[in-house]
Amino acid sequence: MTLPASLTIDAARSTIRLDPRDPDFVQNPYPAYRAIGEVAPLFHWQDYGCWCAASHALVFDLFRDKRLGREILHVATRAELGWPEPPAHLAPFYAVDAHSMLEREPPVHTRLRTLVNRAFVTRQVERLRPRIAALAHDRIDRFEGQGRAELIGAFATPIPVILIAELLGVPAEMAPQLLDWSHRMVAMYQFSRTRESEDRAVAAARDFSAFLRDYVGRRRASPRDDLVSHLIAAEAQGDRLSEDELISTCILLLNAGHEATVHTIGNGVKAVLQSGLAPADAFADTQNAVEEILRFDPPLHMFRRYALEDIALGPVTIRRGEEIGLLLGAANRDPQRFEEPDAFRPERERPPHVSFGGGIHFCVGAPLARLELEVALPILFERLPALRLDGEALYGDTYHFHGLTALHVAW
Repeated sequence: MTLPASLTIDAARSTIRLDPRDPDFVQNPYPAYRAIGEVAPLFHWQDYGCWCAASHALVFDLFRDKRLGREILHVATRAELGWPEPPAHLAPFYAVDAHSMLEREPPVHTRLRTLVNRAFVTRQVERLRPRIAALAHDRIDRFEGQGRAELIGAFATPIPVILIAELLGVPAEMAPQLLDWSHRMVAMYQFSRTRESEDRAVAAARDFSAFLRDYVGRRRASPRDDLVSHLIAAEAQGDRLSEDELISTCILLLNAGHEATVHTIGNGVKAVLQSGLAPADAFADTQNAVEEILRFDPPLHMFRRYALEDIALGPVTIRRGEEIGLLLGAANRDPQRFEEPDAFRPERERPPHVSFGGGIHFCVGAPLARLELEVALPILFERLPALRLDGEALYGDTYHFHGLTALHVAW
């Protein structure tokens, strides 16, 4: 077990130092999570400047704790919290973020989620099963005869990107542009963001919004059987999505609808190939295998929330306005909850992972993500039964996301 060189733990004060860009942590954060969790399941991560929860029990409970929220300015002012105004150059980005249901709390979140759920339900997703299978076969057809491939670019990325574009009704040929906008925007949530990455994210938010405003205008005039048209028409108790809310919702669904799934496909293939299990055995129960993939190496490792009031958690008090990071990756490897947590065991019966979050912010796209994994991964291993790793698989320096930069394989 290799611990990151930058990790120091002060058990008496429940504080740690750990650079999220430490190469050892980037490539394998789980030894650090284990070492921290053994002495401080609730700790102050000084590099982030916030408290973090690492145990499964604590993360599970805090996801459902109504004393925590994704926003705080609906119950307190910046002056009360001692916050400065946000930098002017980030205003266009935050103008989009401000209308995202992921960043809102009730009653606004309740209204937005209700409207979106009516257009994005499991029965709508299930009908995509044949299309996911067709996309998987099409991508494999493109590289099967070559004997080797880089799977992130050739398989893991195009399937969810094309699918979410088609689901919203956005032209599939726009997929590369959508991918570029998405990558630039989600970089805002990474620990390593810079002024350059901020400017790129702002430009992407402007361009993405402009494209969608034009597209939504055309769909208003000529609705079709796609998610954008359904969102335009969605109504609950006389409420509709405003233009700004509609744009932010489309951006959220496009970004979240592929980023995490791309990482999970790559992480999952790597886990299966490194497990030593025959793919037929690994996918003997496909749903169990998918849930274990989601537990074993999830694509998102931290979900941050604000304390809406002072919260006493054992000897620690989280003050109103402070943030707490819920460490999904650590919770999913908690030895107090999972037997042999560092072993990939697809026979686990529906492991209760927290990879999709919990409470009112449980991932709205979970049914689609699960379906993509359940359909695409078995097809990959059935089509390429001799699949094996072809070189070292490296993770990107993108914490709090956790995904491979490339996955070279051969057969």
